[in-house]
Amino acid sequence: MKFRLLDLLACPICKHFPLKLYVFSKRRYDRQVVIQEKPICELLCGYLGRDVKDVENPPCEECLKLEIVSGILVCENCSRWYPIIDEIPRMLPDELRDLKEDREFLERYKDRIPKKVLLEGKPVNLSTSQ
Repeated sequence: MKFRLLDLLACPICKHFPLKLYVFSKRRYDRQVVIQEKPICELLCGYLGRDVKDVENPPCEECLKLEIVSGILVCENCSRWYPIIDEIPRMLPDELRDLKEDREFLERYKDRIPKKVLLEGKPVNLSTSQ
């Protein structure tokens, strides 16, 4: 997933924007990036995690060379979380999610996920029974 996507994503359930990103691993692709006009993001610089209007010299070239391999997106409004697995954000509605797979994801990265998500996150957390 590109950091750029944070400028476009909202929670599919409550429509809250922006989502909070926690990166567990990323990959750099060394390729030539030519940007005609900066910033390329409209509202949020996902790479810096700040409003675009607060970024004086946006690092767009560096941002576009990075890919988030694994991480988590968190909606701070409705407490839902969405895993990023193999560079793909999995933003499905609750009824289509694999809760067993979600629980395994939480267990695997529990030392890197905020406690609030681990204990209160939706649709599954480590407090809910299996």
